[in-house]
Amino acid sequence: MEQSTKTWMTGSEALLQGLLDEGVDTVFGYPGGSALYIYDAMTQNKAFKHILTRHEQGAVHAADGYARSTGKVGVCIATSGPGATNLVTGIATAHMDSIPMVIITANVPTYMIGTDAFQEADIISITMPITKHSYSVRDASDIPRILHEAFYLASTGRKGPVLIDIPKDISNAKLEYEPYTAKVKLRGYEPEPAIDAERVDEWMKAMAEAKRPVIIAGGGIVHANASEEFIRFVERMRIPVVTTLHGLSGFPSGHFYALGMAGHHGNYAANMAIQQADLIISLGSRFDDRLTMKVGGFAPQARKIVHIDIDPAEIDKIIKADISIVGDLKEILAYACTVAAPAKIEGWMEQIKQDQSRHPLRYNDSDNELKPQYVLEMIHQTSHGDAIISTDVGQHQMWTAQFYKFNQPRSLLSSGGLGTMGFGFPAAVGAQIGNPDRLVISINGDGGMQMCAQEMAICAVQQIPVKIVVLNNRVLGMVRQQQELMYENRLSQIDLAGSPDFVKLAEAYGLKGLRASNKAEADAAWKEALETPGPVLVEFVIPMDENVYPMVLGGTALDEMILGDFE
Repeated sequence: MEQSTKTWMTGSEALLQGLLDEGVDTVFGYPGGSALYIYDAMTQNKAFKHILTRHEQGAVHAADGYARSTGKVGVCIATSGPGATNLVTGIATAHMDSIPMVIITANVPTYMIGTDAFQEADIISITMPITKHSYSVRDASDIPRILHEAFYLASTGRKGPVLIDIPKDISNAKLEYEPYTAKVKLRGYEPEPAIDAERVDEWMKAMAEAKRPVIIAGGGIVHANASEEFIRFVERMRIPVVTTLHGLSGFPSGHFYALGMAGHHGNYAANMAIQQADLIISLGSRFDDRLTMKVGGFAPQARKIVHIDIDPAEIDKIIKADISIVGDLKEILAYACTVAAPAKIEGWMEQIKQDQSRHPLRYNDSDNELKPQYVLEMIHQTSHGDAIISTDVGQHQMWTAQFYKFNQPRSLLSSGGLGTMGFGFPAAVGAQIGNPDRLVISINGDGGMQMCAQEMAICAVQQIPVKIVVLNNRVLGMVRQQQELMYENRLSQIDLAGSPDFVKLAEAYGLKGLRASNKAEADAAWKEALETPGPVLVEFVIPMDENVYPMVLGGTALDEMILGDFE
């Protein structure tokens, strides 16, 4: 007689066991009154690993960084009311960047919902526009099924965050638990449509006719785990590749056909390749405004535009596609390699290489000041392009995209769509926990670092060996640059005077803190940081007025770049 797998337990116990059954090895969170049955259950489940962050926003960003760097679903937990609402920015960040996450929020008991009870918030309604799907649990026996569906939804199709809201009484109700393993079938949800061979053939014909084709590689290459297939396709077709910010780690930066990032702060050669191309092939890119800039001036010589994406809603949303294919990039590229013939584009790569030689990425180096570009070059050279790099948002983010060369997929973690300051350091913590044997480097500005500095506590307590870089220019650098160039240098509310001594702040949390103000100090401090076990913060003092170039101003086209004044 077959033995039953059912066991009586509470909703909270079922939640924890269900997460373990889904393969979850780490959950990030912060407790509170409505979540206490869940946290009480953790005391009896020694297999369950929970990381106590110091702010709910730290928890959701850490889960995000874990997901981006591992490809697994990130999970975080928060209590009701302010605990849940503190997750909103992180949920929106994950939604904009298509990151697979399951967010669990506790809520007040069902009989108090709608009464404006203490710490009550309608988190389902609040997050509806920024989640892929939401569940409000009303029966504890539904928890195993809901969890299983949530992980399926988060990790298939266009990935994204799924929220599960559990009232306090439901978390304590009894159920007969049985692992839910049934295949998920949701009406109207087809996450991976079959390959349309006719559309692929049409795409192949367009490439055969093109003289100046360019591939735009977006974050979809990384999300689909399609980097190997993409490299094989590019080398077979011999077509130049520009990337979006999120596409950077999907194609090796040092590859012959790699032109680097295009767009607002894109490389000269990358932007000019788009503007001069007669065929644009967008793979997993949504044509966001930081890539296209002035839409009416985007790719003016393109006779055809091909758009391939997992999400049909992105097709024709911003740029009209002549050929569109909806489906999984890994499968589409694998199939395309079997039918593609090398492009005949004599002279096109030579023209692009000339653009690269004429206008490389550069900066005015100095022996008297420590330039941020030098710091990024140093970090790249010492890590050989194999580290996991997490950035915050601002000038340092763009310098990282320009001067750090990525070798492996899932090695760049950055808030792209939402541009969330405070994201970078907690995301690095999540990445380090998900990749304990990798070097993880968190690159921050002095502004964003102050939005998440409290998470240094968990690095100290658990000896999470993230290497924390703070590029300190004492101002909100990207805002200052835009005010200088676009607002006639009317500088407003950018002065970060009164910021903490970051070295002392790190030491207060129990981390080693180092500072550098010139090249020699930078080399020595960074060497010491890499040789020190455990977490280290290094503050690099950089010029206040250093700008990121090239730059395309809002309302102008990609070929109207400001290149900067270089000696």
